[in-house]
Amino acid sequence: MPDPDPRPDTAATTPDHLICPAVEIFDRGAIMAAIRDGAADSDAAGLRARTVGLLREALDSGSAAIAAALAERPFDAHPAVRAQAWLTDCVVQTVFDVATRHLHPLNSPTSGERLALLAVGGYGRFEMAPHSDVDLLFLTPYKITPWAESVIESMLYMLWDLRLKVGHSARTVKDCLRLGRDDITIRTALLEHRYICGDAALAKELGERLWSELFRGTEAEFIEAKLAERETRHQKQGGQRYVVEPNVKEGKGGLRDLQTLFWVAKYVHQVSRIADFKPLGVFTEEEYATFEDADEFLWAVRCHLHLITDRAMDQLTFDLQVEVAARMGYEDKGGRRAVEHFMQDYFRHATAVGELTRILLTSLEASHVKREPLLQGFIKRRKKVRPPFTMRQGRLTMTTPEDFLADKVNLLRIFQEALRTGLLIHPDAMRLITANLDQIDDEMRADKTAVRIFLDLLLKHGNPERALRRMNELGVLAAFIPEFQPIVAMMQFNMYHSYTVDEHTIQVISALAEIERGERLEELPVASRILTEGVNRKVLYVALFCHDLGKGREEDHSILGARLARGLAPRLGLTKAETKTVEWLVRYHLLMSDVAQKRDLSDPRTVRGFAKAVGSKERLDLLLVLTVCDIRGVGPGVWNNWKAMLLRELYKQTAFALEEGIETISTGARAKEARKALREALPDWDGKTLRTESLRHYDPYWQGLSTAEHIVFARLLRGITPDEIRIDLTQDHDRDATRAAFALADHPGIFSRLAGALALVGANVVDARTYTSKDGWATPVFWVQDHEGKPFEETRLARLEDMIHKTLRGEVVAREAMRDRDKLKKRERAFRVPTNITFDNEGSEIYTIIEVDTRDRPGLLYDLTRTMADANVYIASAVIATYGEQVVDTFYVKDMFGLKFHNEAKRKALEKKLREAIEKGAERATA
Repeated sequence: MPDPDPRPDTAATTPDHLICPAVEIFDRGAIMAAIRDGAADSDAAGLRARTVGLLREALDSGSAAIAAALAERPFDAHPAVRAQAWLTDCVVQTVFDVATRHLHPLNSPTSGERLALLAVGGYGRFEMAPHSDVDLLFLTPYKITPWAESVIESMLYMLWDLRLKVGHSARTVKDCLRLGRDDITIRTALLEHRYICGDAALAKELGERLWSELFRGTEAEFIEAKLAERETRHQKQGGQRYVVEPNVKEGKGGLRDLQTLFWVAKYVHQVSRIADFKPLGVFTEEEYATFEDADEFLWAVRCHLHLITDRAMDQLTFDLQVEVAARMGYEDKGGRRAVEHFMQDYFRHATAVGELTRILLTSLEASHVKREPLLQGFIKRRKKVRPPFTMRQGRLTMTTPEDFLADKVNLLRIFQEALRTGLLIHPDAMRLITANLDQIDDEMRADKTAVRIFLDLLLKHGNPERALRRMNELGVLAAFIPEFQPIVAMMQFNMYHSYTVDEHTIQVISALAEIERGERLEELPVASRILTEGVNRKVLYVALFCHDLGKGREEDHSILGARLARGLAPRLGLTKAETKTVEWLVRYHLLMSDVAQKRDLSDPRTVRGFAKAVGSKERLDLLLVLTVCDIRGVGPGVWNNWKAMLLRELYKQTAFALEEGIETISTGARAKEARKALREALPDWDGKTLRTESLRHYDPYWQGLSTAEHIVFARLLRGITPDEIRIDLTQDHDRDATRAAFALADHPGIFSRLAGALALVGANVVDARTYTSKDGWATPVFWVQDHEGKPFEETRLARLEDMIHKTLRGEVVAREAMRDRDKLKKRERAFRVPTNITFDNEGSEIYTIIEVDTRDRPGLLYDLTRTMADANVYIASAVIATYGEQVVDTFYVKDMFGLKFHNEAKRKALEKKLREAIEKGAERATA
């Protein structure tokens, strides 16, 4: 905020520091002259209409002038919001003048017929975004008189005709005091009242009585109420500042948090502007500058949001992030999109707001205005604080700055002491740390004690995320590990990741600590067992810390991250063997996830290839735990039973292959075991029927499905006739999906028609297999989820089955029926996902694997499978992996002769058709 007091006290005052000349915003003289010229010749209705017409033109031209100036200087937020508030003042003052001077004149008003008009809330602060509400207080000395009612009514009708969003109240001074005493929201609005026009003495009386009769002596009550309100608001907005579509006004680290700081400071110290914080000693010069920078940036973002959407929009949705970044002049560079650079700045400012909040609140505790943290009941059980540290206000700080700085390793040791004692760090200590980050130099990074402390933070105390998050916010983490600096506050512009890269790293380490504490035994039995039996924890924690260090560059982040880990691990005291393992884990940290989610695990070559890549049981154990933590750290709802089942299955098969020999994974042996399991599961079937069922299927059917599916298909096929279509829909809770199994006579395009039918009822296919029996029956099975990623409710299964039957009978044409459903939401259209199509003839013994990596949309799977069906491609199975807006559809296919696609010309022709289908579908989805 600029230093000059931004709030004019009289109608004649023109404030400084507007974004363009005042006369371009509102020509007061010309407007008033035009109104006077028409006043004598017009009746009341005509004058109101003339006033509204003139002011509508003035509002439009003034708003356009402000918007144009902001477009030229997109970071000049405060001159813009001041200009918007002044334009509103001019309009409101003009309307007041017309109502009191021309529509309802009083020649000799009584003492009770006085009226003051005040701005409250954000308008009272003289800060308005282009579409902010106009909050007005009509103040009278006693009960509202008929004259005041007439003036207020006439004003409101004119303001409403101007299409302004007016919030208003009409109260006496006594009303304000009474209502403000009972309602913190009203009290907050009154705290920011500002005189606009009317009876100035009445406005002055309100101000004096508010401070003497309401505000003074109730500081603690007000602060606690605002902090409780802030906590509720944060939870409503997602609970933390790193949400992918933050609310600029209400979110954590947003404008409302800065305003809360100002309200609290004003209530306690009676400051009228942020610059008044400096002489109070609440903020240092640097912290005051941080406040100004954050306030300016966040207001700029909010103004651009309003201008882009032409409404009061405060949510930075994905599509608007791109547009705001462009308006503010951000550009693509360094392998990252402009929007990612913009959002990185946004999150850095949001983090700074959190630090400022902690500093102010602790300052208030020191002056006994705010209660200290409720630690008294726990202090007796806390460990004694070691020198050079002490405890003040229930927080950890230093005995003296000189003692603390005498050993620069204390810049790390304080975080270790905080974990050891369970204490929060005092803001005074935080200030000293941030002021001395330059002490963390190469000498300290190589210091054995410093390295040991850092590793202890990760390995020793059971909650490393607490120390890492505070170190990150204070800049210590990036100072001690320079490789971490580029990912601080780095946003990944996609719908898959919920956090910035640095916060994701902290989340995955937190996920590992949770498993180690035994908190996920039921949910993660395999990972929990691995950690209980023992792994190299140092390797695992360092690998997790390093796994995304390469993000945000032009080079593949796994390759770059491995190279960074190769240099960092020895600095952290790891041996050559440990460093090699860390480097391997970082290089291949996506391998297990990719194989599990993108490949058919029933194909022996999949498991054999993965086992060869992993090489040892030790690496397999480490990679499984790392993969689980990585997925769980992506965001809420990303981890589910489906992913857990896939990873467990891949781990089990790979462990068997590594222990018994890779060549033990064969088709024939598994098929034999599967037939035996079916016979045991159906003891009431006669031998002839069982023999028929056992012999009618090829080996891939037996190895690709579990005994549960074999039982379902045995029952569906028993006694089936050529014209029948039998369906079994079952909730598969182990996989968080609904299993849809079909038995029908085989014919071309079955897979595609089923995919279309499922898409029509909103089913999201996550896995699919189809097999043809020796006697001509198709046995496709799909695992599907609803739009929330859950199994379909039992009540919806009947409709699902009915739609499938209609589609297969030709009563519903999927492509036509899906036209209106196959659309992308507006907020999702900003993502760029290039299409990559690959053909792999080595990954499977009998199939060509086609992997399609592209933009997800509702009808994509149907379009791809229909294109393949038209090209006479036989689809044996499909594996679907979705990552937010990106999807990887993997198909195991043969040509019409039952052969792989060895011919390059055929592959190119099919790839061209698939790309055309994707492009046409994308056009429909965005039309």
